[in-house]
Amino acid sequence: MDDAESRGSTRRAALTERPVKLLLVVGGLCGFGPLCVDMYLPALPNIAKDLRTSTSSVQLSLTACLVGITIGQVLFGLLSDRFGRKRPLVIGLVLFVGSSFACALAPGIVALASFRLLQGTGGAAGIVTSNAVVRDLFSGVRAARFFSRLLLVIGLGPVLAPQIGAELLRIASWRGVFVALGILGTLLLLSALTELPETLPLERRHAGGLAETVTGMRDVVTDRKFLANALCFGLGVGAVFCYVSASSFVLENIYGLSPQRFSLVFASNAVGLVFASQVNAHLVGRLGSSRMLSAGVATLAGGSPLLGLAVLFEPKNLLAILPPLFLAVTSVGLIIPNATALALNDFPDSAGSASAVLGVLQFGIGAVVAPLVGLGGSHDARPMALLIALLALGSIGCRVWSVRQTQRPSATVAADDFESYRGLEPPS
Repeated sequence: MDDAESRGSTRRAALTERPVKLLLVVGGLCGFGPLCVDMYLPALPNIAKDLRTSTSSVQLSLTACLVGITIGQVLFGLLSDRFGRKRPLVIGLVLFVGSSFACALAPGIVALASFRLLQGTGGAAGIVTSNAVVRDLFSGVRAARFFSRLLLVIGLGPVLAPQIGAELLRIASWRGVFVALGILGTLLLLSALTELPETLPLERRHAGGLAETVTGMRDVVTDRKFLANALCFGLGVGAVFCYVSASSFVLENIYGLSPQRFSLVFASNAVGLVFASQVNAHLVGRLGSSRMLSAGVATLAGGSPLLGLAVLFEPKNLLAILPPLFLAVTSVGLIIPNATALALNDFPDSAGSASAVLGVLQFGIGAVVAPLVGLGGSHDARPMALLIALLALGSIGCRVWSVRQTQRPSATVAADDFESYRGLEPPS
């Protein structure tokens, strides 16, 4: 082992011994999703008015960002398995910062959507790298527990981002939101450069070039157990994307909330998500990721019909719609850490590719549902409720498929991996 690799090994070991520092650094990188999406949500009606465009057109700028995140995760996931985590991360962060400032100067909705595409592509480097870094350092129940703790940091994004966006609208136009995103991206870039070591050793990289890297991706996407857990994850999070993309129009236009009160409601739902993730961190060691994931899917499935009933029979009653929305968002605090740990556990040497597939499903589904929730206009909550119900139903189906794949006789566990699987699938 040469001196550089020895120093890298020492820094990786030190990082696992300081979980708080690791949580802050990796959590900041994971925060690109909430930063890209949530921070400008209170400004969506203002953007539509200022650029003289429709509700659905403005939501396409959200779709463009989600498409960029989807494409970027595939690109940076492959690159991170080939070249390590840090270099692709820095390139992506530079792209994010530049496109954020470009969004602030966009003259029209087409330009804004184009720059949002680039912004999402750059931000994807932080999202895919954060999951890969965790898998580089942890496995099994330790990974599930760390992902739960990570949501405590990530949860600050949905809590703070809309609040920051709403307050910025008091002193600046919607363009000021993107200036702030550029500044925050710059701070994250500096943090990654100074605080995050390379976590993928040379001997675990895909040194065979593009062919080996693509083969690693192929092995990931053809694994049935991985796909079952990944789809469960993607559909569950997709339900929350429905809420995210429609909530400002529904709560402000239909229920009359101000941008500031909307941000408080949005923050309270994010607090529920974080609380559920911390409950998961305490219980996952005893119950296992499989059972906790089932609990999260059941919670989402329980909230969606209640939401539909509230929208259909109490369309102007704010108190009728808030509890089922809270239940649906909270469920993701159980779905994300457990589905992620279960999906990534079998791919220690292709964590970047596996993380990229998770991200593609998550943000790809989000990119599809974001414009669909606006088809009924800015004063109709029924498309949002219907899509959330359909995605919850799909997540149930994928969870059943996942359990069946785990119970297949061929789904054996190597002796060397027993410790990591023991926490994921506790004996009955």
